[in-house]
Amino acid sequence: MFDLDRWQEIFSSIRSNVLRTVLSGFTVALGLFIFIVLFGIGKGLQNAFTEGFARDAQNLITIVTGKTTIAYNGLQSDRQVTMNNDDYDFLVNVDKEKVGSSTPRYTTNLLVKYGKESGNYQINGAEPEEQIIENRKMLEGRYLSPTDMERKQNVAVIGRMVQRDLIKNGSPVGKELNINGTMFKVVGVFSDDGGDWDERHITVPISTLQQMKKGSDTVSTNFIAYNENLSPEEAIKYGDQLKERLKSRKNVAPDDENGVRVWNNAKNMNDTFTFMAVLTAIVGFIGMGTLLAGIIGISNIMVYIVKERTKEIGVRKAIGAKPGSIVALIVQESVVITVISGFVGVGIGVLTLNLIGDSLEEYFIKSPSVGLGTIFMAFIALIFSGLIAGFVPAYRASRIKPIEALRTE
Repeated sequence: MFDLDRWQEIFSSIRSNVLRTVLSGFTVALGLFIFIVLFGIGKGLQNAFTEGFARDAQNLITIVTGKTTIAYNGLQSDRQVTMNNDDYDFLVNVDKEKVGSSTPRYTTNLLVKYGKESGNYQINGAEPEEQIIENRKMLEGRYLSPTDMERKQNVAVIGRMVQRDLIKNGSPVGKELNINGTMFKVVGVFSDDGGDWDERHITVPISTLQQMKKGSDTVSTNFIAYNENLSPEEAIKYGDQLKERLKSRKNVAPDDENGVRVWNNAKNMNDTFTFMAVLTAIVGFIGMGTLLAGIIGISNIMVYIVKERTKEIGVRKAIGAKPGSIVALIVQESVVITVISGFVGVGIGVLTLNLIGDSLEEYFIKSPSVGLGTIFMAFIALIFSGLIAGFVPAYRASRIKPIEALRTE
C-alpha cells in the first residue's frame, strides 16, 4: 500500500492516460454531486415544513366557535355559539393529564395612543402561558405573571412592531399606553416568528380586558397544547374528544362543523411526517440510483482499462510479477481515481448547495444542506465500489497465462 514505486507508477499511468482517467472519475464525481444536491434539496424541504410548524407550539389545539348551521335540541340554526371562562376551565380539566400549556384568549381591536402617535391594534386578553403557545421571545422586560391575572393589573406586553410604531425613542418598559381610554404600563416587548402581523399584537391580562368589556367573561379562542408524551394518534383522538365535549356542552349538533371548530396540529404533523417519509424515500431512491449509476460506470471503465492493459499484464507476469501485485496495482489505481473524483463531486455538490442558499424559499426549499454523516457514508460506498470495480477485472486478468496475454491485440 505504501510502496513508493507503486505510487509513482500509478500517477505515471494517470498522467499518461488523462482522457481515460477523466472518464473514469467523471461518473463517480457526477453520481456523488447529484446525490448530494438531491439530499440537500430534500433537507431544504424538511426545513421549510419544520419552520412552518415552529411559529406556534407544534402540539397546539385551537378551539373557536361560530354560528350553528343545524337546529338541535330545540334550538334554532344560525345561532351564535360563544365560549366563556367556565368553558375554558372545563376543557383543560376534563383530561388534565393530557394538557401541557394552555390559555384562553379574548380578542378585540382598540385604539392605542402614546404621545402624539396612535393606531388601531389587536388587543389579546390572555394568560401567562400564551408566551409558550405563541413561541414568543422576550426582547425586553417580562411577560404576564399570575399576579397580574389575580389583581387584574393594567399591564401590557407589546410586539416589536408596536414599539417601532408608537414608542420610537428609548426603552418602552415602564412607559404607559392609552388603550381605549385606559392607561396600561408596558412590562415587556416580544418578537414572534409569525412576522410583522403577530408582532403588531398587544397582550394584556384576560381578566383586565374582560373587566374593561363591562365585566364580560367571553372567550374568543381556547388554546391547548397537548402533552408531548402523547402519540400523534392519541393527540388526534384527544382533540376530537374536546370537540365532541364542547359541542355537547354548547348544544351543538354532532355533525355541525361550524358551531365548534377545532384545529389540531397533530393532524397536520401526522400528514406532514407521512409526506416527508415518502419524500425522503423518493429522494433516497433517486440518490442511490445515481450512486449506482456511478458504480456501474466506473466498473465498465475499469473492465475496459484492464482489457487495454492485458498485454502489459502479460509482460509483468512473464518477468516474474505475482498475481497479487498485479491485482493490488490495478485496485489501488481504481481507488485513487475514485477518491479524487469523490472529493471533486463532494466539493462541487456542497458549493452548489451553498450557492443555492435561501434563493428557493418561494418553492418551499429553505437552507438546503447535507450532513457530514450522509456524505461520509456515500463516500465510503463509492470507495468500496471502486475497490470492487477494480478488483474483479484485475483478478480475472491476473489469472490469464502470460503467453495468452501477450497475444492479445
